[in-house]
Amino acid sequence: MSQPQVARFLAELRDALGKLESLPMPTIAAIDGPALGGGLEMSLACDLRVAGGLLPTRLHEYESNKVNFQGHNVTKIGLPETSLGIIPGAGGTQRATRILGPSRAKDLIFTARTLTATEALDWGLINYVSSSSQTAVERSLVLAEAIVKNAPLALRAAKQAISRSEDLPLETGLDFERASYETLLTTRDRTEALDAFREKRRPQFKGE
Repeated sequence: MSQPQVARFLAELRDALGKLESLPMPTIAAIDGPALGGGLEMSLACDLRVAGGLLPTRLHEYESNKVNFQGHNVTKIGLPETSLGIIPGAGGTQRATRILGPSRAKDLIFTARTLTATEALDWGLINYVSSSSQTAVERSLVLAEAIVKNAPLALRAAKQAISRSEDLPLETGLDFERASYETLLTTRDRTEALDAFREKRRPQFKGE
């Protein structure tokens, strides 16, 4: 691509990932194959990341083709741009640093290394690794089911408060958290949660 084309591509990519990151509901990236460069950067714009993997005790069997597993073994997760003479251009330097901290983000980007799913989990780059009998998509759906049973308005408020914490001083952040909390007290979902607790049943939230 020409330089103007590159500039336009990066601007559009930044805008797209920004919109993904700012979605009000929790988002999950399911990684069932290599996530290198832009692929990983897209997943970093999501709230949670799940990678396909194998139980460590059975990885050797998989690699030696002794066993056919249904799950995917993701072995290439990274930001290899420095090995190509560039740097991550779709938010990788910023979002990876917020997730990993500066030291590990530098290690990942400076070395251009690729991580396995298990290594990425140890680093904190991803949140979950699927079992040998699951794909990342299947494990993501299990995670989504655990999330979706909670109150939609509370999830939205929690995401907003957590996201703002990166930009606010602690006291200002605490004020924002309190304000977000108070908006939930008069919702129908809050009343439903209290009723369900008294009646010893699961609440039926409607996002109201």
